[in-house]
Amino acid sequence: MSPRQPSDEGTGKGERRRPVAARLAELEELELTIDQLVTGGEGLGRFEGIPIFVPFAAPGDRLRVRLVARHPGYGRAEIVALLAPGPGRREPPCPHFGRCGGCDLQHLDDSLQVRLKVMAVAETLRRIGGLRFPAEQIEVVSGEPWGWRLRTQLHTAPAAAGEGVRVGYHARGSHELVAISRCPVLVPALEREAVTLARRLPAEGVPRRLDVAAGDGGEVAIAPLVGDLPHGELAVRVGEFRYRFDARCFFQGHRGLLPQLVDRVVGDAEGERAYDLYGGVGLFALPLARRYREVVVVEGDRIAARYARRNLREHRLGGEVITQAVESWIRTGLPDGAPRVVVDPPRTGLPVAVRALLSLRRPERLTYVSCHPAALARDLAALAEAFTLERLVFLDLFPQTAHLEVVAQLAAKARPAVVVPPPGPRRAAARPGRRSPGRTGDGSRRPPGKGPGGAPRRGSHPHPPGSGGRRRPPR
Repeated sequence: MSPRQPSDEGTGKGERRRPVAARLAELEELELTIDQLVTGGEGLGRFEGIPIFVPFAAPGDRLRVRLVARHPGYGRAEIVALLAPGPGRREPPCPHFGRCGGCDLQHLDDSLQVRLKVMAVAETLRRIGGLRFPAEQIEVVSGEPWGWRLRTQLHTAPAAAGEGVRVGYHARGSHELVAISRCPVLVPALEREAVTLARRLPAEGVPRRLDVAAGDGGEVAIAPLVGDLPHGELAVRVGEFRYRFDARCFFQGHRGLLPQLVDRVVGDAEGERAYDLYGGVGLFALPLARRYREVVVVEGDRIAARYARRNLREHRLGGEVITQAVESWIRTGLPDGAPRVVVDPPRTGLPVAVRALLSLRRPERLTYVSCHPAALARDLAALAEAFTLERLVFLDLFPQTAHLEVVAQLAAKARPAVVVPPPGPRRAAARPGRRSPGRTGDGSRRPPGKGPGGAPRRGSHPHPPGSGGRRRPPR
């Protein structure tokens, strides 16, 4: 079947009224030009007005694509042939790109990736959160595009014919294992460990998932413990602080941008008390403790919380670490008008209860760290009544992927004044000889159903005729 090209035929009013899925059902392949990159790293083109999303595409690409999914308002497709490349397209440096699900954008020049991701995230913040901000309120920070990643998650599967174990990443959109011989986004020590791991694992009893992390000095640790593979504690220095953690803990991944991230989050503000929610091993808590008299870290993971206590103690910094889920702690733990709150939630963003209580308690300054622009847009829109967005920083902590870290700095708005209505006019006293409705001449209340002098009102006899002098019980 020859690919369908966009044309003016069949695009009249009757054609436009037909459901998109029905129009796409007639097509297998088509040609289109990619207009832009969207959040998630896919290219967006339009066929006769219908949005078509294509992975591994670049703005300006002229493509022949095959439809793989048809939805009520859009379609998804895969590249069959690159008819003409867009500006900034390149040959991916990694041999596994396209099958491995780890990277999305290796086919784009490094500087172009950053520009396109910033545009995509800004568009998501406007579309979902209704956020509009001048360019001077946005800062973009990028670093080394290769050899940056401190942590990774590897998967294992038995090799064919019982020949040991394969190690790699899941294929894009599936649980199929793609064994790797290279992974150039990892720091060198981590890449060496990853590509040689398969031949050092036992043939049986290997976990399906391995968390691998690197520290300073080329040290590597793997969790869970398997045989004689490296295992245990790591340390990474960021500025004046040395952080201890292990492979089970969350720790920000871009080795070269950790100082810039900490600086943009903590800033220059000072005060009495700061709260670091979802605080992990204390990446932000330690520098906050230099600027605030007291720091409270709230972290639900027991292992990370234990390291946070240790990291604060080893630097002789005052602070309290609370091992509790943030959504549980915040109900009674966060006071009104706290000087500073930092939140670094998971990709799903802030739970509804946390958003509501932040708006209610209204800390003076709120810093939001996010790796998911749609969740951030939703949360900032919900917080807009209580906070003013002062500044955004986009940090490319995940080169070669579609992800971008965003730091949002917010300041509390003044609480609306409570308006107390003026007292109403006082009721005039009843004039002598004038009776109020329902009262007798001496001012006492008349019994219900009684007329003047206590006689029953017409139609209000306490016992209706034929009732035998008592009320009929209800049916």
